[in-house]
Amino acid sequence: MFQVVVEKKLMRERCLTRHDVGREEFVNEVWKWKTEYGGTILRQQRRMGASLDWSRECFTMDEKRSKAVTEAFCRLYEEGLIYRDLRLVNWDCGLRTAISDIEVDYTDIKERTLLKVPGYEKPVEFGVLTSFAYPLEGELGEIVVATTRVETMLGDTGIAIHPHDKRYSHLHGKFAVHPFNGRKLPIICDAILVDPSFGTGAVKITPAHDPNDFEVGKRHNIEFINIFTDDGKINSNGGPEFAGMPRFKAREAVIEALQKKKLYRGAQNNEMRLGLCSRSNDVVEPMIKAQWYVNCSSMAKQALDAAMDDQNRKLEFIPKQYTAEWKRWLENIRDWCISRQLWWGHRIPAWYVTLEDDEMKELGAYNDHWMVARNEEQALAEVKKKFPGKKFEMLQDPDVLDTWFSSGLFPLSVLGWPDDTDDLKAFYPTSVLETGHDILFFWVARMVMLGITLGGDIPFRKVYLHPMIRDAHGRKMSKSLGNVIDPLEVINGVSLEGLHKRLEEGNLDPNELATAKAGQVKDFPNGIAECGADALRFALVSYTAQSDKINLDIQRVVGYRQWCNKLWNAVRFAMSKLPDDYTPPPTINLGTMPFSCGWILSVLNKAISKTVMSLNAYEFSDAATSVYSWWQYQFCDVFIEAIKPYFAGDNPAFSSERSSARDALWVCLESGLRLLHPFMPHVTEELWQRLPGVKSHTRKESIMICEFPSPMELDK
Repeated sequence: MFQVVVEKKLMRERCLTRHDVGREEFVNEVWKWKTEYGGTILRQQRRMGASLDWSRECFTMDEKRSKAVTEAFCRLYEEGLIYRDLRLVNWDCGLRTAISDIEVDYTDIKERTLLKVPGYEKPVEFGVLTSFAYPLEGELGEIVVATTRVETMLGDTGIAIHPHDKRYSHLHGKFAVHPFNGRKLPIICDAILVDPSFGTGAVKITPAHDPNDFEVGKRHNIEFINIFTDDGKINSNGGPEFAGMPRFKAREAVIEALQKKKLYRGAQNNEMRLGLCSRSNDVVEPMIKAQWYVNCSSMAKQALDAAMDDQNRKLEFIPKQYTAEWKRWLENIRDWCISRQLWWGHRIPAWYVTLEDDEMKELGAYNDHWMVARNEEQALAEVKKKFPGKKFEMLQDPDVLDTWFSSGLFPLSVLGWPDDTDDLKAFYPTSVLETGHDILFFWVARMVMLGITLGGDIPFRKVYLHPMIRDAHGRKMSKSLGNVIDPLEVINGVSLEGLHKRLEEGNLDPNELATAKAGQVKDFPNGIAECGADALRFALVSYTAQSDKINLDIQRVVGYRQWCNKLWNAVRFAMSKLPDDYTPPPTINLGTMPFSCGWILSVLNKAISKTVMSLNAYEFSDAATSVYSWWQYQFCDVFIEAIKPYFAGDNPAFSSERSSARDALWVCLESGLRLLHPFMPHVTEELWQRLPGVKSHTRKESIMICEFPSPMELDK
């Protein structure tokens, strides 16, 4: 993500790509950006009141984590779980890198649709099936095929028909002729791919740019021709007429060229699924590339068994519905492509050896010339053993590892692995992982698989998956929509002008900036009011009952800010009834108390029990509701009002009632504030410190280190 942001920044500020500035300068720019902005999330967490051991802060690219990543790669390679292969990958032409299957977001298109694609000024047409004819060799006529990606016909190397389709029985073993380069395309019979009832029953085959065609190409041993450069332009294999064109402009040019040759047969609406990169939103292009892979079969089975084995279940998901998703994904897992053609990240610890007498000199030409090692010195020593007496050059793989590889090692690396540290012995495996459900497979599955394989056990026993925060309209938060909410802006408040300024400091293009500002004007015409951290925390917790999405309405946060004020006033009023020399009672005897006092302590006990039960069940919204209801509807609305007559003057008739009310008030305030503290740490700490008798009653220095309340034993 850092690389994507800095690339956009470079283009916006200097009109340069990373390739223009070179690897070293670009990586330095990313480090600068990380240094300047990398602490933002920590500032947000601190301001939100996160209780963490800040001395243990680390970064996935620091020296210790880098050592762990290198060691993990080498061990997995030595165990045969990492290998290099030439396969069809998901390619992002904007980022110029391969991405994994789960980094592809699919959008369903019902009919002709114009979509904005990064790098193109005009929207691009999708959801259209284009038909065209291939001339047949020997004046046998033509054969019509259809495709949603007509530009890929420049890389066609065959045409498939069903072996039992009588319409084409006379074409078995024949050839079509490519209209732009004269290439002979064999007409092959393939019952696996071709449905004779769909379309014309003839299918163009582009093995280098389609997953199904890739398999056909392997089955029938037909040629694989890559027609795209890494940045998505037509290369020389596409022919001089189209070379250098961006792929979607080439689409238009190919249609025009087919029309000129009278081979175009029309277009129609067509339902399709379009793959988009989750990071860049670019249209994913299938490309043949040599990449590094992790064999996930055995690891996935162990991760699956950890959650599904009734006899030896070790891993629990909360909510339970995600167990089924875990099963579905791991049962259908494919090997994980871990190499990325990026510059920011952990460099792959593999060196390519070019021998003096090698016929092919390009990087990676010979798969057995790779040497995986923990450092360059070790690689050099191993190369000399493998190729004794040979002259050679050695170059480290320029690619970096998928960021989820290093992230997947985090439960181990953060505790000092691969060293056998005291932390590792004490804290691995840990108890609970809390994260968003959107990265269940990106991160959680990888942590479990790598933890079992390298650490000998699952990294945690429970996984709590929180809902994803969306805006009040249910839309995914997006900078281009202007609906991204910075928690600091909710806590501190911000004007509409301040919201606009943040957008202007980002990487949006002029059109996106205008759209985003319009969105902010609509949603926050007066900016965002100062709400404080406690109100935001309480709102977010109360939202957790909302399925898998939180539609965050800032007005709800404002409501809890107002409730904080009411809480403050109620507690201050209650404390005004406790004299400075007040001493809390050692025990509470309900039998000597007025009904109102016994009642409030009884319902406090019930609230404590309900809250503890809900927290133990990870039902945080129910816990928050229990605490809120007691404070609002029972303590403030009923009890405070009920005892006011006892304190109206110094009527000696109410002397006993006043004493009981003071004791009940103190217990309610002290226990009630501790009950509320995890949800609203700041206001509860401030009020608790002001409680009479707190410091003299053998209490802790802070409410934060007090025990959470448990139901009281009340003498009847």
